[in-house]
Amino acid sequence: MKIAFFDTKPYDIPAFRKYGADYGIDFKFYETKLNTDTVELAKGFDGVCAFVNDTVNAEVIDRLYDTGVNVLALRCAGFNNVDMKHAFGRLHVLRVPAYSPYAVAEHTMALLLTSVRRIHKAYIRSRDFNFSLSGLTGFDLYGKTVGVIGTGRIGKVFIDICKGFGMKVLAYDKFPDKGIEADGNVKYTELDELFAKSDIISLHCPLTEETYHMIDENALKKCKKGIVILNTSRGALVDAEALLAGIKSRKVGAACLDVYEEESDLFFEDNSGHILEDDTLARLISMPNVIVSSHQAFLTEEALENIAETTVKNLSEFFEKGQCSNELCFRTDETVDCKNGKCF
Repeated sequence: MKIAFFDTKPYDIPAFRKYGADYGIDFKFYETKLNTDTVELAKGFDGVCAFVNDTVNAEVIDRLYDTGVNVLALRCAGFNNVDMKHAFGRLHVLRVPAYSPYAVAEHTMALLLTSVRRIHKAYIRSRDFNFSLSGLTGFDLYGKTVGVIGTGRIGKVFIDICKGFGMKVLAYDKFPDKGIEADGNVKYTELDELFAKSDIISLHCPLTEETYHMIDENALKKCKKGIVILNTSRGALVDAEALLAGIKSRKVGAACLDVYEEESDLFFEDNSGHILEDDTLARLISMPNVIVSSHQAFLTEEALENIAETTVKNLSEFFEKGQCSNELCFRTDETVDCKNGKCF
C-alpha cells in the first residue's frame, strides 16, 4: 500500500516509518499541506494521510475521488477541516480518536501555571540576571473554581489534575458522564452558571456548528471579572476578536491558547523572518497576560507513537476488511454508525 503523507514534520517520520514497515505500508512524505493546489500529488497512491490544518474541502474530495483515492487517514482526532457531508459516498475518512489525553491535559495545566505564577516572565528576567519579584505576584489554584467544557477523555484527565490541586470543578457537556460527580468534587451545570461562577474556564470539546465561537462577547459578559480562558482544543471555539476586546477592557484576566482560529497558515511553521499579517494574533501575543503556544499540546513521544500506530492500524484494517472501526461517516444531517458495517 502506498500512502501520500501531507504536512510532514521531522517528528512525524520515525514512528510512521517504523509502523509502516511492520504493516507493509509505504509512506511518501510531503512537506506541503493537502489543498486544492497540491491534491494532484496524491495521484497513483492508495490513500492519503492528513493533519489538522490540511484542507479537505469538496473540491479536494472530488479530485481525490476522480484519481481513484478513496481513503483519507487523519492522524488526529478532530475533523472540522474535512467536508464530511460531501465525503460521504466518495471518501472513507479514518481518524485517531485518542492518542494521549494526558499530553493535552498536562499541557493545559502547564499553561495555566505558567500564566498565573508568571513563570514565563521570571524566566526572561533571570536570563538577564534580573531577580526582582516586582510584577510577578500570582494566585493560588487551591480553592479556585474551574469550569471545564467538554468531559471526554482529555477533559476528564484535566479534571483529575485540577482536583489534585484542590480546585472546585464545574463541568458542562452535551452528553454528561455522571460518574465523574461521584466524589462530590465535580458538578455538572449549565453553561450560564459555569460562566458566572468559574475563576478559570478550560475548553476540551470538539468544534461543531453548535460550539463555534462558544466563547464570544456574550459569554464573556456573563463571566467574572478577571476570568482566565484556556483553549487547547480547537481555535474557533473562541472568538479571537471578542477575547482581545475582553483583555483590553480588563474583563479577561489572562488567556492561554495552544490553538487559534486562523492558525492554518501560521502554526507548525517558522514565521520568525516574516511580518505577521494577522493583526488580531499579533495583538494577542503582545499582551502581557496572554500565552500562545504553537498547537503543541499533543506533542509528546507517547502521543506521536500512539498516533502513528493507530493511523497505520486504521489503514491496514481498512484495506484488509474494507471497513475500519475508527471511520467517520456523515450523510446529510445524519451521523452513520460505521462500527458495525461499511459506510457506503
